[in-house]
Amino acid sequence: MQHKPVIQLLSDQVINKIAAGEVVERPASVMKELFENALDAGATQMDAEVIRGGRQLIAITDNGCGMDRDQALLSVERHTTSKIHSEADIEHIHTLGFRGEALSSISSVSRFTLITRPEENLSGTEIQIAGGKILSVEEIGCPVGTRMEIRNLFFNVPARRKFLRAEQTELAHIRQLFLVHALAHPSIGMSLKVDERMVYNLPMAGKMEDRISELYNAGFLEQLLPINYSDGEHTVTGFAGLPQTGRKDRQDQYIFINGRPAAAPVVYHALNEAYHSLIAKGRFPAIFLFIEMEPSLVDVNVHPTKKEVRFRHPNQLRDAILASLTKTLTFSETENSGQSTGAGGNDGETVALPPITPVRPRFETQKQMDELLVRPEVVQRQTPKEVTALKTQHQEPKTPAGTAPQSPWGWCRIIGQIGENYVVLETEDGFVLMEPRAAHERVLFEKFMAAVHQHAIQQQGLLTPETIDLLPSDAHIVRENIETLQELGFGVSEFGGDTFIVDALPIYVQDGPAESLLVEIARELEKAGKKRGTRELVQEKIAQAACQTAVRMKDQLSEKEIEKLVADLAKTEMPYTSPRGRPTLIYTSFTELNRKFSRD
Repeated sequence: MQHKPVIQLLSDQVINKIAAGEVVERPASVMKELFENALDAGATQMDAEVIRGGRQLIAITDNGCGMDRDQALLSVERHTTSKIHSEADIEHIHTLGFRGEALSSISSVSRFTLITRPEENLSGTEIQIAGGKILSVEEIGCPVGTRMEIRNLFFNVPARRKFLRAEQTELAHIRQLFLVHALAHPSIGMSLKVDERMVYNLPMAGKMEDRISELYNAGFLEQLLPINYSDGEHTVTGFAGLPQTGRKDRQDQYIFINGRPAAAPVVYHALNEAYHSLIAKGRFPAIFLFIEMEPSLVDVNVHPTKKEVRFRHPNQLRDAILASLTKTLTFSETENSGQSTGAGGNDGETVALPPITPVRPRFETQKQMDELLVRPEVVQRQTPKEVTALKTQHQEPKTPAGTAPQSPWGWCRIIGQIGENYVVLETEDGFVLMEPRAAHERVLFEKFMAAVHQHAIQQQGLLTPETIDLLPSDAHIVRENIETLQELGFGVSEFGGDTFIVDALPIYVQDGPAESLLVEIARELEKAGKKRGTRELVQEKIAQAACQTAVRMKDQLSEKEIEKLVADLAKTEMPYTSPRGRPTLIYTSFTELNRKFSRD
């Protein structure tokens, strides 16, 4: 006879181990929980120690409010917390932790020591726990704050211990977690000691840019653009990286929701869309994004370790992120208005480039190139002797104190084309190689995008209107979005039933098959929403059209074509890359050349 299963209550020890399986994934998970507790306790200094990748020891010391004996004993019990008191508080969580499971779960799978003291007490409390069993509770002398030591993690769960990775792998996760919290809280002093060696010792920075400068190589901050945007419901701040900060993973992308390090698919989709035409596919730029919103609009309780969050209005958040990054990564229209460009050749005639005030910070590797593209005054073809004279002639006076900084030079000289592919430009402090096809793609892309934004898309009428029969599902989508398609330049109208007549196409897709283009864009509009679908699909089609109509690599440009291309590229909003993310310019300084030729 088969044994009949019997339902029974689990013991607290078993429950804690089950919870530990969800909360305590690896040593870095332990550090995360302890960091969050320290921050919620009001700490201004947190010091972490790790031995053998966290297997032997993880210790966190903070100068927060501390706890008395009774509170300390309660803190290691299941579902005890100071963060929430009622069901309503769950909808308005302002703290990092709130579940009340962390300490009980951690202490059930380790040898756990808690030392704590509040400011009003002369002595503190030490609690020692092994495998979930309290061994001792003693009075002890200690400073104000809390210290937690986790030794021999998973000592009583050998199966879990076997699944830990190599010490260096676990240490890499710990260092990444430390980095995330250091960026999330620049006003907190933090240190990390690994195997008795100090790895990080970060003072209270106060400003995010100071903390970034401490954690990254010199010059990295100069490749970031400040973000400052608010739409009433969302406030988006931080820094967005220029395309050259891109790497093959999201290691340098940090997202913080109400101060909480978190991830959400909608945020990453918005980032991909914002950089869609600026960086190559498969590359991810550096981003430090801080999103503030009403706590009731975000659900942080959808994941046991709070790695992911969910939003009540994801579309509005996506639009806010897109608006903030678009504002950051482009110039305003007023800065580009009222500028004109001339053309000239070897007769000394010049090409006047627009004196646009730069909105991006100067950065080490492309500082002079940035000045060339956003503040040039002249493109010249001169002899070497004339160049020296022009450098002196166009040298701007030193900026008086209290006025806006000016470019120290405002000219470049076109040397010519090499390898039938590249244009060489001499600047005062180095030279620039320009790839004409990529540069032309960028110029045409932004020209077409301006037409989209101004609702002035040019149409190409078809010699013979096409009658298109669609599947019922596709016909419904087209019918629902017919006005939007017309705004995008499609001359489309209903003919009856599931049949439509197309008599014109947008000029940038005039050579494409009308039926597939119509259905593809309509389906994207239906899938992603009109606002996102319009932006993403139109940018993609414009990028493809720009690539098709741009100058070919084998084409030898004339002198005036080169001059005009340099001038047009200088007026674009993102001159460094093509719409497909390929570089348009590569700068080399004379300092680098002197170093390579061993010249002092």
